[in-house]
Amino acid sequence: MTAADDAAALVVDARGMRCPWPALRLARAMREAADVLLIADDPQAGREVMALAGEHGWSVAADAATAGEGRWRVTRP
Repeated sequence: MTAADDAAALVVDARGMRCPWPALRLARAMREAADVLLIADDPQAGREVMALAGEHGWSVAADAATAGEGRWRVTRP
């Protein structure tokens, strides 16, 4: 993922939030945008994001930004 790619996506910063909040914020953002970059530091967030995406048929690309922080680019068809 490049900075230009990040600029095209709606960014949801859920750092400091514990699950299920990152996934809930992602779901809300996906109602309005077809391309969302979720940033979260909860260790359970990845599992929650993948489960939510699977339920809705969204595509997910994971990219570790820094230690202890995850970034997921979620897009819908």
